[in-house]
Amino acid sequence: MHPDDASAARLLSKRMFFAVPISSIRTPSVGIPRIHQPIFARTDQSVPARIAPSGFTRLAVTAAASVFISMLSSTDVAAQKTIDLHEPSAGDIEVVKLPGTNASIEMVYVPGGTFTVGSAEDSFGHEADEGPPRTVSVPPFWMSRFEITYDQYAPFRFREQDSDSTSAETAFDADGIARPSPPYEDPAHGLGNQGFPAAGMTQWGALQFAKWVSDKTGGFYRLPTEFEWEFACRAGSGDPYPFGDEVADLGTYAWYVTNSGERYHEVGTREPNAFGLYDMLGNVSEWTMDQYDANYYASLEEGADSPWATPTSLHPRTVRGGAYDDEPEALRCANRIRSSLSWKRRDPQIPKSFWWNTDSQFVGFRIIRPANPPSTAEQEEFWLENF
Repeated sequence: MHPDDASAARLLSKRMFFAVPISSIRTPSVGIPRIHQPIFARTDQSVPARIAPSGFTRLAVTAAASVFISMLSSTDVAAQKTIDLHEPSAGDIEVVKLPGTNASIEMVYVPGGTFTVGSAEDSFGHEADEGPPRTVSVPPFWMSRFEITYDQYAPFRFREQDSDSTSAETAFDADGIARPSPPYEDPAHGLGNQGFPAAGMTQWGALQFAKWVSDKTGGFYRLPTEFEWEFACRAGSGDPYPFGDEVADLGTYAWYVTNSGERYHEVGTREPNAFGLYDMLGNVSEWTMDQYDANYYASLEEGADSPWATPTSLHPRTVRGGAYDDEPEALRCANRIRSSLSWKRRDPQIPKSFWWNTDSQFVGFRIIRPANPPSTAEQEEFWLENF
């Protein structure tokens, strides 16, 4: 191995996916359709190069991957022999560039599976709306590694930070995007901007950001369902917290009432869970896609596949994770929080803002992208009929 390659290997210890224009990389032609199947380049350590319908190549980089990939060409027979199909693994990271902006989003692969949602009556902090426990299944998806930050939300919020650039197959008109209206006051209540979580938006404002990311990239991004969120939070744990049941350890993983100083903090400054997701507990609570129903679990069939409480009214919707000003019980994986009209109590506008709450600086969000996205028609129906 070249000395420069060895340095790269030491620096890049975790597989990461980077979005780069297809025109900037040559991939071997091995008879696999470019758009519909992933293509992977392997050395002795996995180095996938995935061709995406969005017109971007996603590179999973380990060791000297960038050097290896730059050597590939359609006539490189030796390189073609290293091509192999590979599924992403739990914790793999993909960096998604938002074209025409200075922002990108790191996405972590969550493998999906079957787990028990909710909590038992005799468990720590149990609330009645967390039972009865049910076994449910969720499909695999990619989830933003951190809570969406002010920096990532800003190009959606402010037209001057956006452009017509897109990696989607369809045109993108930045002037035609519905953007958040000016808030009545600072949604963050002065708690922080750059590097801090975006906060204070309504569920609508969070969903419309996900739609904007979808339009910019050609992927399908949305909020997680309640159970996708809980599966990602638990990361295989059946305890109240992803790390176990010791409240004394909570400060290692979360900003909450004991250690936050009554404010949220820059994302990623506590330890992640086993999937590599940061701030799933505390800092800011997170919107999900679901309508809140206190009796929802009782209505679920055992073994339900991809359940989702489709919204039927503006409130209450379900929020998860607890926040910087919450007690340890509120940060449990199973805890459910219901949104409230009181989160707009100081908004003097008539009608009140669709985009912002005046009194929920403790609520933010993260987004997911299903590993097996719905069809284009189904995506259009999703945005038109549900929100």
